[in-house]
Amino acid sequence: MRSVPETIKQLIIINVIFYLGSQFLGNLSYDLLALHYYENDKFLITQFLTHMFMHGSPSHILFNMFGLWMFGSPLEQMWGRQKFLFFYISSGLGAAFLQMAIYYLQVKNLYNVVELNNLSLSDPQQLLNYMSQIDYNNAISSFNSVMVGASGAIYGTLVAFAFSFPNSKLMLLFLPFPIKAKYFVPLLILIDLFFGVSSYSVGPIAHFAHIGGALIGLIMVLYWRKNQFNDRRWD
Repeated sequence: MRSVPETIKQLIIINVIFYLGSQFLGNLSYDLLALHYYENDKFLITQFLTHMFMHGSPSHILFNMFGLWMFGSPLEQMWGRQKFLFFYISSGLGAAFLQMAIYYLQVKNLYNVVELNNLSLSDPQQLLNYMSQIDYNNAISSFNSVMVGASGAIYGTLVAFAFSFPNSKLMLLFLPFPIKAKYFVPLLILIDLFFGVSSYSVGPIAHFAHIGGALIGLIMVLYWRKNQFNDRRWD
């Protein structure tokens, strides 16, 4: 850990503390710190920030912290502590807002069906006469969603890494050969977009959160490249 940049080290430690704490507190920690749908009784505005330090399993936090270390370290060394931290948090917030917007559209679809046809939310069988099972399930799942993880912030970091070190060669788990970062990162985002808009799924993954983090990361990198004279604000 001595060779890990200070901010990366501190973020990893905070994520580990949150994860270990969640193992002791159980559902209470997820009720308070995970991001819930904004109309859910468990929603708190602070969850937009705290959710990105929560993780659901050992593999979840392991992969995210590995990505933070691998792709975040060179960025912090290049940008400095304050600029990287601002970028990381902004990407995580962007991820949360886009995923929340997707949840809103899915829940709104259910509300529209109820209102237009004078139905009751307590009668799902009647609702299914006016909407598909998939749309109904998506709406209920969105309303009861529990979003955790640093993946959105990591995706923003990935985008910045690809812009800064485009020819760095990386390995995908399902490919037997290295691929340059400028191809690797767009491929990952396209995969998330495919799973996000299709009925296929590889698990309870917030694919649009990944896309949201990547999008905010892209906007910030492009803005900073165009306005390099403002870099002194981070000194």
